[in-house]
Amino acid sequence: MTPIMSALVLAIAGIGTCSSNAQAPLSPPDATWDSSQLPETRGIVKQYTLTPRGDVDGLILNDGTEVKLPPHLTAQIVFAIRPGDGVSVRGLRARALPLVDATQITNIATGKSVIDNGPPDGPGRRGGEQTLSGRITTVLHGKRGEVNGAVLEDGTELRLPPPEAERFGEPLRAGQTISVRGDLLETALGKLVDVRAIGTSPDQLTEIEAPRPPRGPKAGPDRLGPPPPPRG
Repeated sequence: MTPIMSALVLAIAGIGTCSSNAQAPLSPPDATWDSSQLPETRGIVKQYTLTPRGDVDGLILNDGTEVKLPPHLTAQIVFAIRPGDGVSVRGLRARALPLVDATQITNIATGKSVIDNGPPDGPGRRGGEQTLSGRITTVLHGKRGEVNGAVLEDGTELRLPPPEAERFGEPLRAGQTISVRGDLLETALGKLVDVRAIGTSPDQLTEIEAPRPPRGPKAGPDRLGPPPPPRG
């Protein structure tokens, strides 16, 4: 939760405890948020706001309202929401500023929604270590032409170090059915498996060797220059 939202939640909770006619306090921070219960703001997107790295961290609406969004939603936002689109924003509104700390934004025309479920390593992003099988449609390469992964029929990308891809060269061919075990990452752009083991079936997997760190410069006389001349 962003600092703005944290402050507003505390303020709203305080109001709820002071008035018997007020609504019940919001759920504690560790509870599951129901974004549909938050205030709605509607408007037309004028432009994105960007971080120094070029990630999207919010929107500006035509009426000047600033909508804050976490940068890890950049890919989802640019695919679902574009300048000129009408949007429905769910989030906490600042008291004295045209500012919304958003947890959900929906493109009114298409119905596509982007929901903040936490940072990249939070729920809905990493699926942990999983085993899956599929047929290879495309072999992936690095800049020098070295094989470093593959794409399965369902679009899932497999990635592994080039030396290991070369060692397991036979299964990594288009048309081959392959099984892998590894860390699954799901994003708005697709699914990726950081391969830890590979084989022809789930019960016949061979572990991938971790890439070795590059060697540093050799320490020795040849790196220290010529020996000093003898004295006297």
